Amino acid sequence: MRHAVLAGALALFLGAPAVASAQAPAAQKFAFINSQAILAAAPGRAEAEAQFQREMEGLRTQVQKLGDSLNTMQQAFQKEEVGLSPAVKETRLKTLRDRQADYEGRVQKLNEQAQQREGELMQPILETVRKVLDEVRAESGYAFIFDVAAGSFIVSADKNLDITDRVVSKIKLSAPRAAAPRPAGPAVSPAGVTTKKPPTQ
Repeated sequence: MRHAVLAGALALFLGAPAVASAQAPAAQKFAFINSQAILAAAPGRAEAEAQFQREMEGLRTQVQKLGDSLNTMQQAFQKEEVGLSPAVKETRLKTLRDRQADYEGRVQKLNEQAQQREGELMQPILETVRKVLDEVRAESGYAFIFDVAAGSFIVSADKNLDITDRVVSKIKLSAPRAAAPRPAGPAVSPAGVTTKKPPTQ
């Protein structure tokens, strides 16, 4: 999809001179970013990745148990295969095939759950990046901002058009600041004011 969008943008760019000769608008401005560098420096990304890794431990444990169980069955069959009758051998093979299919299906489902969860954790960060990019584009009057990450068609460009660092700085400034830590020791209430602790769960 990214290539399709950029190709469309390039088509508009290539068609611009004809319009310019008729209407003589101001020259269009362009810039580019490295989205991978922006995401790597985006506030909250490290925390999101750490949370994702913690949540994935349970899924990895499930996959490991399923794989170990399947391997145990396969090893047992290989040891006993010579002494099995044709009918028993076919039954055991069918059981192994069914177990293999079940394993692959459950692994695929767990992978889908992992991808969905990763998307949920990264969505707020991606929305912030998109918002900042739109703000920078509007502030500077850029017609397009290209992404040179992940195989962009741009093979050479003026380094002055690289606004990656600017976008990163703006994202960091727009990130919510952490609350100041409370001072150690019991809090002192104003005279005549009492505090009530919430019930413990």
